[in-house]
Amino acid sequence: MSEERPGAEVRGDGGALVRGLAALKRAMYRGGRPNAFMRWWNRLDALVYGGRWLSPGHAAVLKVVGRRSGKLTSVPVAVTRYRGADFLVSMLGPGASWVCNVRAAGGRAVLRRQGRESSIRLEEVPAGHRAEILRRYLAGAPGARPHLGLGPSSPLPEFRRIAPEHPVFRIHEL
Repeated sequence: MSEERPGAEVRGDGGALVRGLAALKRAMYRGGRPNAFMRWWNRLDALVYGGRWLSPGHAAVLKVVGRRSGKLTSVPVAVTRYRGADFLVSMLGPGASWVCNVRAAGGRAVLRRQGRESSIRLEEVPAGHRAEILRRYLAGAPGARPHLGLGPSSPLPEFRRIAPEHPVFRIHEL
């Protein structure tokens, strides 16, 4: 029997395994920044997500000018569709490099999806309007769940509680 949750092993729900994997995922982004392995993995994702054939429909690569380097930086992202609009969510919070770069660039960026690049403007969504978008995001990006600490079936008030900690941007194609 599990000390943390009696019956977990008997039911065979894998709860301990899921908690362990979530902790590992959070550790790979300690301090809101990817460790060396995840930086390598993100580069690989950026190659796959920017391609035409292997890329999942929600996957994309965000390209934005670095606020310090002035060089174009690329980061893999999951695009969330909600009420007819597309959104980007920061699973790592407001200190994520891409969020800081987008803000410094006045929202101007490039999005590469399924082999096609588009110039975009990202408009930050006020915290009071983020809850349902965050819920939809977690339904399509399960890898983000350990960072937000919720699942897509969590109650909406829980999403409202974490909304100020996770910037959401609406995508406008130019």
